Amino acid sequence: MAKSSLHNSRTSFQLNGKTFNYYRLAALEEAGIAKVSRLPYSIKILLESVLRQHDGYVIKDEHVEDLAKWGEHANEEAEVPFKPSRVILQDFTGVPVVVDLAALRSAMAEMGGDPNKINPDVPVDLVVDHSVQVDSYGTNEALKINTKLEFERNAERYQFLNWAQKAYDNYRAVPPETGIVHQVNLEYLASVVHAIQNEDGTFEAYPDTLVGTDSHTTMINGLGVLGWGVGGIEAEAGMLGQPSFFPIPEVVGVKLTNALPNGATATDLALKVTQVLRQKGVVGKFVEFYGAGVTTLPLADRSTIANMAPEYGATCGFFPVDEEALDYLRLTGREEDHIEIVKAYLIANDMFFDAEKDPVYTDTVEIDLSTIEPNLSGPKRPQDLIPLSQMKTEFNKAVTAPEGPHGFALSEDEINKTATVNFKDGSTAVMKTGAIGIAAITSCTNTSNPYVMLGAGLVAKKAAEKGLMPPAYVKTSLAPGSKVVTGYLKQAGLLEYLEQIRFNLVGYGCTTCIGNSGPMLPEIEDAILDNDLLVTSVLSGNRNFEGRIHPLVKANYLASPPLVVAYALAGTVDIDLQNDPIGQDKEGNNVYLSDIWPTTEEVNEVVKSTVTPELFRKEYARVFDENQTWNAIETNDDSLYAFDDESTYIQNPPFFQGLSAEPKAIQPLEGLRVVAKFADSITTDHISPAGAIGKDTPAGKYLREKGVEPRNFNSYGSRRGNHEVMMRGTFANIRIRNQVAPGTTGGYTTYWPTGETMAIYDAAMRYQDRGTGLVVLAGKDYGMGSSRDWAAKGTFLLGIKTVIAESYERIHRSNLVMMGVLPLQFINGENAESLGLTGRETISVNLTDDVKPRDILTVTATAEDGKVTEFQALARFDSEVEVDYYRHGGILQMVLRRKLVEA
Repeated sequence: MAKSSLHNSRTSFQLNGKTFNYYRLAALEEAGIAKVSRLPYSIKILLESVLRQHDGYVIKDEHVEDLAKWGEHANEEAEVPFKPSRVILQDFTGVPVVVDLAALRSAMAEMGGDPNKINPDVPVDLVVDHSVQVDSYGTNEALKINTKLEFERNAERYQFLNWAQKAYDNYRAVPPETGIVHQVNLEYLASVVHAIQNEDGTFEAYPDTLVGTDSHTTMINGLGVLGWGVGGIEAEAGMLGQPSFFPIPEVVGVKLTNALPNGATATDLALKVTQVLRQKGVVGKFVEFYGAGVTTLPLADRSTIANMAPEYGATCGFFPVDEEALDYLRLTGREEDHIEIVKAYLIANDMFFDAEKDPVYTDTVEIDLSTIEPNLSGPKRPQDLIPLSQMKTEFNKAVTAPEGPHGFALSEDEINKTATVNFKDGSTAVMKTGAIGIAAITSCTNTSNPYVMLGAGLVAKKAAEKGLMPPAYVKTSLAPGSKVVTGYLKQAGLLEYLEQIRFNLVGYGCTTCIGNSGPMLPEIEDAILDNDLLVTSVLSGNRNFEGRIHPLVKANYLASPPLVVAYALAGTVDIDLQNDPIGQDKEGNNVYLSDIWPTTEEVNEVVKSTVTPELFRKEYARVFDENQTWNAIETNDDSLYAFDDESTYIQNPPFFQGLSAEPKAIQPLEGLRVVAKFADSITTDHISPAGAIGKDTPAGKYLREKGVEPRNFNSYGSRRGNHEVMMRGTFANIRIRNQVAPGTTGGYTTYWPTGETMAIYDAAMRYQDRGTGLVVLAGKDYGMGSSRDWAAKGTFLLGIKTVIAESYERIHRSNLVMMGVLPLQFINGENAESLGLTGRETISVNLTDDVKPRDILTVTATAEDGKVTEFQALARFDSEVEVDYYRHGGILQMVLRRKLVEA
């Protein structure tokens, strides 16, 4: 491609007497390079990023040309070098990112470089939202109590994050008790189009793009901002100016027709989209929504759908910007001058949505919005859709179905168990199979949506007026995604009704959705444990994997906030809500769902009268300095963090110990032992749990040895700044089943040299003492779920050299490579079972320094009797730069070496 084609693409437009420079995509078409006007909107945004940041070195002519020819005569092996315009973090995944930055600074200084060279190159916003836990509930004092406990438990972490906002340039922290990162991003941080002023007074205009250390970063695609979740290590690379390389994505177009019927919610649609696209198969692909049905969806509904992209497996679920998106910017208090810039830029660059003009897509699927009905998903996976009308039937099927994603394998006697709860006030309650232990209005997926939140408030109002109340054993909670939600619930006069039925405000953060559901009352937990009762939860979240919500809750169902309220009132999922009474009113008359369910018109009327720009402006006016407890945290101004060896929260990770100035050649992997063998659908929650730390687990024993009382253990997620805790917590999920430790549940393995059953961590340390590397064998969708970098970091620190799986979820595969762990994939329809691998074998891989992306490697498995099984596996290095990451021992090591050279 002639360089003039690139140079000529930079032009400008005038608006309100100001000059805005931009890179015009149509110039590529005019130069005969490719017909870019036909491209999906999401690909146009990627193309603009590559074109604007083309430097002939990292981003080359062929990168621009290959992407411009998307879907035409494109090079199938071509990659996109993506440099996002900003990065967002949440505190669970953000703390280890900032710890790694601090460790990089320390390593830079130790190796003779300037530590102040280590700074984010792009704007970084960290929102503290993952640490609040639901300890107190059912009272108006719950928010105050939970906030106090949050600051007490996380004092050291918060001091560290506070130090970081002073120590680093281009880094801001949104304090606790503000909201959930994705809702704050949607309502406040996102600009849609950047307009950066130059020294000459002109402006550079370009699309807002981002990556975030949370898989639900995808929510921002509902606003037409291209972004997705990445592991913390990939986010660090982006922060430090390194591009992410990934194969040019396929784009599946989802055509939406008609409009949602009365009574159906955005949650119902999002769960249906999840089911349809999981069946379609969109892992590693972009999804883009188009068609006339898009224009019928409010922006909040689009964001709910975009939020669940990880659940349907896509990299993102993109809605192009249209007038509805601009109206949302106005609604949320953005300045009109900026909204004019957004519209002018997108029209000038042919990125503004046109419902009459369909782009070209790799494949398409159609969803008729008028067919959507109320539904739930569960009991163990978000893609397992259940229409509300079939919920009672499906639950009873699951109870007796074989153990697995759809079943619990209970006997008749187990099903008929009951548990009597003896409360301290002398009252009692009887829990049966299917009883709801937790009912939570939670999660960025839904609490950002005023239609479903106010809908829940209306259900609560009608229920409270009839005298309905959830049974005493149901732990109820309301955790809005921002203070704006509380504002409009109050303004609508609905918060008081939620409080009347015990859906009291418990905090502003993720809470139950990520496992921070907190304890139930001791008498309830005792009753469940003593009777081994199958208890359920209903939550307005996006994930319901085993062991995620609460250790004692085995079946978890996702539902809209109004349905969460309805089920809480019923107290059980073993009910046909559309035909059975939920309860009785004050006169003893049966009350049905139809008696308390609001119409679409009722909801729309309340939204229109209470959700205003003034509310958003008021709540975000002092977002960075409103929290006085946060402001009072004392920190120093040193550029290097003073790591404390006695700390149980923040430790200097060992990633740079003994680092040489130059990387070593890649060597074969020999003599590996199998530490774990798993079936399908092992999630990052299985690999690196975020929830409670058991006192007798390796992590619990470590903390007790450090003098930490079990009541102060906090969660794995809160201790991600301490590698000693996190490596001990790797594969420690209480529900994980390791096939090489038969008869066990939890993080156990067989230590092959002696045949002992022990914790995976303990076995890994023994193997390390012997100099033996490890391997994990797995099935399909290995690493699905959250973008949890500790799932890869912990794997690396345990001495696992390679994972051999049937397939991988995108983020975890990438994270493994960036931590220097080789992801191998079975080919030709083979798997561990078909090859007869038991896990007792010794494994070798013929890896060499000449390895190329997606090379086929030979794996040799030698059984204890000397029998040799050879098979081929695909090396899941998906780009040349990933081979470099692996050669350096990881991306951070590569960045450090390059920064030293630059210095």
